Amino acid sequence: MTLSTFLAEQPAYFITLATLLGLLVGSFLNVLVYRLPIMLNRQWQREAQEVLGLVPDEHARFDLCLPASHCPHCGHRIRAWENIPLLSYLALRGRCSACKGAIRLRYPLVEVACALLSLVVAWRFGASLEALLALPLTWCLLALSLIDADHGLLPDVLVLPMLWLGLIVNAFGIFVPLTEALWGAVAGYLSLWTVYWLFKLVTGKEGMGYGDFKLLALIGAWAGWQILPLTLLLSSLLGAIIGLCLLRLRHRPVSVAIPFGPYLAIAGWIAVLWGDEIYASYLQLLGF
Repeated sequence: MTLSTFLAEQPAYFITLATLLGLLVGSFLNVLVYRLPIMLNRQWQREAQEVLGLVPDEHARFDLCLPASHCPHCGHRIRAWENIPLLSYLALRGRCSACKGAIRLRYPLVEVACALLSLVVAWRFGASLEALLALPLTWCLLALSLIDADHGLLPDVLVLPMLWLGLIVNAFGIFVPLTEALWGAVAGYLSLWTVYWLFKLVTGKEGMGYGDFKLLALIGAWAGWQILPLTLLLSSLLGAIIGLCLLRLRHRPVSVAIPFGPYLAIAGWIAVLWGDEIYASYLQLLGF
């Protein structure tokens, strides 16, 4: 019996493996979400200085590998046993082993969220090629959501490769036929691009960023053009409800801009996993 056959016949093992993998990936996402915006900002600053003929600022190496993880309070280097996803946080009781400074609760929460989302994907698709492809999509959408929430930024270095991967995957018809994926990417970009320019012409203000266009194109490339109306509807509802609640909790005016990327990512993820069932239920409700 091959491993794939065993996992297909014993779905609990595949779901467990996917959950554990999600926990590990969640730990990496904490690093990615924190460091990538800093890396991009330094790159843009260096490029601007070169264009202006200025001497670029010198920085110590800073990427996804170096410097090693350390306590932000005392600089204590995180040892291997202190870096086990979730378990280390619980063992240390949320405190640095050296200075007893508080470790941000966000770190274990991201790890748990990534594990739970991976569990759902494994449960939804089972031990299949769809699951193996939907997992990296899920992890990327989670990372994009966190970066956009923190910095109002949806990095091309994450969005564009995943968009291309969606088209490549659907060249083999894994989720939808290639034609639907291609027009999904086109329609996803142009729909929000059109809204952006109409809003700007009417109000003179920018309602969203170009990263949102590319993110919806990414979702269309994975799930096809038919899924876009559902994605836009869900993201708008989520943005209105969650966004207003967050503004109220933080005592900020309604006029404050809120990132739209996280809501697009959540809605797109739901649409990729359950879009067909949602549409079927809606048509059945209408009596079709």
